[in-house]
Amino acid sequence: MSTPAPSALPPFRTVGELVREHAAARPAHAALVQGDRRVSWGELDGWMDRIAAALQRDGVQPTQSIAISGANSIDYALLFLGALRAGVAVAPLPTGATPQQLAGMVADSGAKRLFADASVPALEIAVPRTALDAAAIESWLLPQSSKPRPVDIQPEWPFNIIYSSGTTGTPKGIVQPHGMRWAHMGRAEAGGYGPQSVALLATSLCSNTTLVCFFPALSRGGTAVLMQGRFDPVQYLALAEREHATHTMLVPVQYTRLMSHPDFDKYDLSSFVMKFCTSAPFSAALKADILKRWPGGLTEYYGMTEGGGTCMLAAHEFPGKLHTVGKPAEGHDIRLIDEEGREVARGELGEVVGRSGAMMTGYHGQPGKTREAEWFDAEGRRYIRTGDVGRFDEDGFLVLMDRRKDMVISGGFNIYPSDLEAVLRQHPCVADAAVVGIPSAEWGESPAAYVVVRPGAPQPEALREWTNGQLGKTQRLAGVRYIGELPRSDIGKVLKRQLREMWATHP
Repeated sequence: MSTPAPSALPPFRTVGELVREHAAARPAHAALVQGDRRVSWGELDGWMDRIAAALQRDGVQPTQSIAISGANSIDYALLFLGALRAGVAVAPLPTGATPQQLAGMVADSGAKRLFADASVPALEIAVPRTALDAAAIESWLLPQSSKPRPVDIQPEWPFNIIYSSGTTGTPKGIVQPHGMRWAHMGRAEAGGYGPQSVALLATSLCSNTTLVCFFPALSRGGTAVLMQGRFDPVQYLALAEREHATHTMLVPVQYTRLMSHPDFDKYDLSSFVMKFCTSAPFSAALKADILKRWPGGLTEYYGMTEGGGTCMLAAHEFPGKLHTVGKPAEGHDIRLIDEEGREVARGELGEVVGRSGAMMTGYHGQPGKTREAEWFDAEGRRYIRTGDVGRFDEDGFLVLMDRRKDMVISGGFNIYPSDLEAVLRQHPCVADAAVVGIPSAEWGESPAAYVVVRPGAPQPEALREWTNGQLGKTQRLAGVRYIGELPRSDIGKVLKRQLREMWATHP
């Protein structure tokens, strides 16, 4: 399903050009904020020049890359932005990865230098490492008056290389070109961004989740506020009130923690224009609670870091569609295909594939994996496969089921874990739940659940019986295990592959 063709994007612009213009127009206005540190647009422009010039001095060429790993900080943001001005791609690496994984990502990205904070252990890498702190960066930089050589950045050049969360396998380097980022920034007004916007960011800069809010806010001359340390509901709410936040991007688990905090309603959040959510299943009940108690609009994005088709649900405009992820965004073409790669009829289930002006170039150095992620229609147009299963309702809203790889096939029947998880969460003692497929000699595969419980929970077997009493015969759980916390990626996705491995290790 597609929406009408979008109005043409404005002529291609780079981040470096936009920053230069905002610096000239409002040099004293805050561009970046973290704690007591504030960087104005004029200062940001100067920092980007010095960083770009230092990379050129070190011989880093346009389209080559650097890697950054660490907690969110202004120094992290400055390095990211400065590299872009030099035409250098950035590989923002997840801090939750093992040393071996990080070293592998540095090598895979082709990074010419690694910037990492103290939380990143020593790595066996072949490139220089610079500490991600103000003193170390200052000593690496050229003098304040330094200017880089001009670089004519092209839309097809790599902007960043983002590594997948590894929820379904080994992380892959997703190459997003400048043109893809411009497709996000060129229509930033659709999210209500403007010169007075204040975007509060509480997810990692290594994630596309964060960047789809960070760059549009900056592109319109707004302010990006970076939350310090691990996510804490009270710190977040106090910061939102103090900075008069207008925009934010959060993942569902963060919304859950905020809305369940007893002091949520004591904070003044009236400055909010729009809140965004993406990256993980977002329950209708949680959306409804946010709409009721948190001022401003609520937009859910459904899409992939790889790009392709994106759906948007303006929850404040369609309160009757909170069980969906919305309709295809303007100019996005989304289809549903079966196992044979054929399009399915309206109302039928199929794998979601999509295309738009915002699509990855491919997986870095992995043409085979890139081909696996692509689907071509009868006219030869390229789409990105999501691996998710869904259907369009009668009004054209997309209803998601599960990831195709997470679907359990038991005795020839397709079982969608999200259906079972929804039943489990109805129990008053269940705080969280995840259902995975485990081997079965009789059925090939059977569903089993890991559950986070509240005080007073029954024994696992009693919870299993309660749940199975509300499920169809083919859906019944083969086992239930209690766990203190579900393993999640940096942006809140449940690591189901890890849960399957845990069950196999301790059957």
